[in-house]
Amino acid sequence: MTDQNRLEKTLAAFDAANLQDPNTEIVDGKAVAKEWIYAQRMSAQLHKFCAAPSEALQLATRSQHICRWKSPRSDYPMDRSGYKKWRLDLAQLHGEIAGDIMAEHGYDESMIARVKDLLLKRSLKRDDEVQALEDVICLVFIEFYLEDFASKHDEEKLIDIIRKTWNKMSEKGHAAALKLPLSESMLGLVGKALSAS
Repeated sequence: MTDQNRLEKTLAAFDAANLQDPNTEIVDGKAVAKEWIYAQRMSAQLHKFCAAPSEALQLATRSQHICRWKSPRSDYPMDRSGYKKWRLDLAQLHGEIAGDIMAEHGYDESMIARVKDLLLKRSLKRDDEVQALEDVICLVFIEFYLEDFASKHDEEKLIDIIRKTWNKMSEKGHAAALKLPLSESMLGLVGKALSAS
């Protein structure tokens, strides 16, 4: 099996896992599995953001939220430390599921370990691929999820979240974010967050 063929088969297996998501989102009038559509958006954004992403980065990007519904936020205390523990456990869960699927498709331990490191955001700001993944995550959040998030929170909290998101991004990520097709209200919110930072 060629590397490209193996990559495509593994990405398709990630998609098959994400299609099991019982949670749905309406896209173009149709209900689709929430984590499946998230993964498609992530891969599409990666290919816009990086001219030639590595195989490991493509795999980590597509499996960023793989089977996320298996570890609900409600299983953890609803405080800051509960949130942090949930996020860390999620990253490890995503790595284990992605790693098992990769092993089934013939990937070696070193490639599986690399994808897990990317998913755990090891060496953010020092590892270019970890930073690229973080930029893509932030871009997808701003473009597709910020508006819905904004409807549930007050402006002060939103400005804080946008600032924190912005601080995780690189200069290249900032430039890409400013070109996203946002609504007037979201553009205004981002403008406020950045001018106040």
